[in-house]
Amino acid sequence: MNQVLKKSSGTGVATAPIRIVVADDHPVVRFGVKNMLMSDPGFEVVGEAEDGDVAITQTLELEPDILLLDLLMPRLPGLEAMRAIMAKSPRVKIILLTGTITTQQIIEALQIGARGIVLKDAVAGDLSHSLRAVMSGDYWIGGERVVNLLRALKELMEKAAAAPERKTYGLTPRELEVVTCIVEGCSNKDIAKQFNISEETVKRHLSNVFDKTGVSTRLELALFAIAHKLVVLDS
Repeated sequence: MNQVLKKSSGTGVATAPIRIVVADDHPVVRFGVKNMLMSDPGFEVVGEAEDGDVAITQTLELEPDILLLDLLMPRLPGLEAMRAIMAKSPRVKIILLTGTITTQQIIEALQIGARGIVLKDAVAGDLSHSLRAVMSGDYWIGGERVVNLLRALKELMEKAAAAPERKTYGLTPRELEVVTCIVEGCSNKDIAKQFNISEETVKRHLSNVFDKTGVSTRLELALFAIAHKLVVLDS
């Protein structure tokens, strides 16, 4: 595959842009990430995927330098997709892109072969730094470049042992996102628009949330969520 060579600033040396596949089930997220990357001549988005299976296919066919992989993908979750890719194409560097992740999931991802984790609410500030850190051979964890992976893993394991993850009452990550929207006063229509899903899907999520938490109204749910720290409130 032909690559366009671009001069790196200040050196006059022609370097190929970092080739990236973006895998996320939300079209808005893919569009936003692609726009950010396209504004930098050092990056080239060569493919995109809307679920875990397509992420595997795109990565194996296109052989990008880096795969930006959403942790919560339909059809095949991010960690499982990563296992499949690592087994067939270990050269590809994978950065997980996620709205939320537990310490245990970070540990598991790094053990499988992830090179970095970028939270979606920090994409604007962290994305380009994480890509360059990973391409240089380092890792990106907790919003910073990490050189010593073993030390980072040791610290994460100690953190996981000292501070058990919050109780979520069996709610899925998407259901927790819906709960956060309810606490913020969003209507079903607002939630549907934000996550690019139908209002019927929102109602189904809410019905599941009500069953799992034992509440029956939106107000009760909001109070329950705050009392049990299901949401993080801005101070």
